Amino acid sequence: MTTPEQKTEKFPTVFWTANLTELFERGAYYSMASFVVIYLGQLGFGDYWPSTLNGFLWTIVYFLPILSGTIADQIGYRKALIIAFILLATGYVLLGSPIWFLGAKLSPVIASEVTAGLSVLVPVLAGILLVGVGGSFVKPVILGTAQKVAGARATLAFAIFYMVVNIGSLFGRGIAYYVRTRSSLDFIFAVATGCAILALLTVLFVYRDPETVEGAAQLKPKKPVKQILLEMVLVLKSGRFVMFLLVTSGFYFLYNQVYNVLPLYLKKVVETNPAVDIYTMANPLVIVCFQLVITRLFGKMRAIRSIVVGTLVIGLSMAINLWPIYREGGVTALVADWLPIGSILIVLTVALIAFGELFTSPRMYEYIGALAPKGQEGLFLGYANLPLAIGSLVGGPAGAWIFNAVMCKDATKLPNGLLRLDQAAATRGWLLLMAIGLVSAAAMWIFNRWLEKQEKA
Repeated sequence: MTTPEQKTEKFPTVFWTANLTELFERGAYYSMASFVVIYLGQLGFGDYWPSTLNGFLWTIVYFLPILSGTIADQIGYRKALIIAFILLATGYVLLGSPIWFLGAKLSPVIASEVTAGLSVLVPVLAGILLVGVGGSFVKPVILGTAQKVAGARATLAFAIFYMVVNIGSLFGRGIAYYVRTRSSLDFIFAVATGCAILALLTVLFVYRDPETVEGAAQLKPKKPVKQILLEMVLVLKSGRFVMFLLVTSGFYFLYNQVYNVLPLYLKKVVETNPAVDIYTMANPLVIVCFQLVITRLFGKMRAIRSIVVGTLVIGLSMAINLWPIYREGGVTALVADWLPIGSILIVLTVALIAFGELFTSPRMYEYIGALAPKGQEGLFLGYANLPLAIGSLVGGPAGAWIFNAVMCKDATKLPNGLLRLDQAAATRGWLLLMAIGLVSAAAMWIFNRWLEKQEKA
């Protein structure tokens, strides 16, 4: 027989509806994330603009929660989510609208020059902006909901949230693959729109503000936007925090290439029609399968060592792509008569990057808390996503340059439209990406040693 005490241990309904909303939102985002640079390239944005715009989108998503979380507290979580999903659904429609409504066509190959006109440029830029702004509201609200209703089980609540994020990622990629292979690439935005609408309906008919739940914690109200901007200046005046942002952004620079360099490499070098959404499933699958194992085996490792290990892993993951370049048949040599060896190595790269993420991302918050001046831990943790924003902002255009100007230098075009890379140029490109990871890991270690000496002094 269930006792009243046992009943109170259950998470309230709002917790589960919030997580269902997060699942649909992540499904929407990841249904199209793996193909954004390919889609924009085929739409006529040339070699460099697709990655630059994709990096800008990621920057908005990671930077704006500093402000959007405050706005959500002021207007209420439910209203904030309604606004967010209206923006998201509209943004996804705008991204697909050049094909659906404006007569644009997707080129079978990505041309070097920019051919897209204003009728394509304007809706795409508006769509990216709306998706970025709308997406920035969702995570602070869902995490805020979990924190308010979880009580003493916050750790379990956030573990469930993290699992739901990755399940949503798998869900979105899987549905997008099914739809686009039976229609065309632009229908990934139809899947994203559909998932955003499902999330909106969940909020309208099921989700309720956590304040209406009996026993929900009343969190300290967030500060006005003006004060947040002033505090950002205060945080960035901390020299050691700025140094931390710079040395850790290298990790997220490389993580960003999962959605910039790797899709372009697959599309232009390895396969004419790569299943990028399926290949990048390796990331959430590794996290779902190994999160608890890594935590159990390495959870007691010092935060700095864990971060350095993760950064080394993500750097070395790039180097494995050197092997097929020198293998007989090159990166397009088929394995089991259907899958190129280059694609298999990209899947392995994505899986290793996920392992790097497991070592690095969870420990970043712990390290920032220790890095912050006494009594300002909460303030500094509020800006913990800045390395992601910096890595994304730089990673878009820089990743495009590494791929096009370094890796594809002196490449020859094959009859099927793929590029045959010059071995020396391809080697320089992958080694450059690897070096960024190794230098970032070394810089993180040196920075921590310097910090320890400063504290002792």
